[in-house]
Amino acid sequence: MGLLSGLMGNASEVDGEELESLLDEILAPGENLEKAYKVIRDLFLFTNKRLILVDKQGMTGSKMEVLSIPYGKITKFSKESAGHFDMDAELKIWIGSDKEPLTKNFKAGDNINEVYRILSRYAL
Repeated sequence: MGLLSGLMGNASEVDGEELESLLDEILAPGENLEKAYKVIRDLFLFTNKRLILVDKQGMTGSKMEVLSIPYGKITKFSKESAGHFDMDAELKIWIGSDKEPLTKNFKAGDNINEVYRILSRYAL
């Protein structure tokens, strides 16, 4: 990912080799990384079994939350694209019987459509 693209917050595909140490810690036997996208510091990891959201926290990003969502538990998902006055976009994922969706915000310039398309591919 180029420096300018990273500063602008564009979602970009990440090579699995860059994530090797993280993947060694979290992937189950027989689980393979299919696609990985980075939005600023957060990661959307699509495996053959689940969606993994990595939320890097704090100033240094050394603290992180890793959330696993089996594709079969995703009941619906939506995207709200950025408008003329509201420059943020939003991805919502409903999991199981939860009434409130998991919400991820995308800043202006993030490619929410690419992440949504890949989520559609795996969850439908």
